[in-house]
Amino acid sequence: MKDLPKGEIVIVSGHPGSGKTTTAEALAHMQGGPKVHLHSDDFWGYIKTGKIDPWLPQAHRQNRMIMEIAAGVAATYARNGYCVLLDGVIRPWALEAFAAHGTPLHYLVLRTSVGEAVARCTLRAGDSLSDADVVASLHAEFADLGAHERSVLDVGGLGRDAALERVRDAILSGRFRL
Repeated sequence: MKDLPKGEIVIVSGHPGSGKTTTAEALAHMQGGPKVHLHSDDFWGYIKTGKIDPWLPQAHRQNRMIMEIAAGVAATYARNGYCVLLDGVIRPWALEAFAAHGTPLHYLVLRTSVGEAVARCTLRAGDSLSDADVVASLHAEFADLGAHERSVLDVGGLGRDAALERVRDAILSGRFRL
């Protein structure tokens, strides 16, 4: 079985409830070469005072900073031979921060229907995003990505294993490499 690319960054993006974290975590645990899973939400979680919810318009400066930090961390792992699987609600504007490092980069945007996204998120517990209006709003941001529409991978209606296989095959195809 072919392994994921060492020394490269794979961004697994999409709206909340698309399966980003579940998929990236499972890929990172697959046998083969060294892999690391970075969950972009963790970078926002490190802010203890003064954090602005990242979906709010006034969070733009903070969000750019977080993407710069995530890109630096991801590039450092990749330079040291890891396949980096970074998941999060990472919009196309953030790709510039990753490209600045010159590390090979893949960008996959997982997409489901808005109904499926809201249903998945409202079932979550803990501090996960479960507000149906916010989930629907973030889903809309990924509905038309213009030039990055080629980065979309439809995983709607798929179970975890089928989605994982589809994403793994997509990465290995090289089709999502920028």
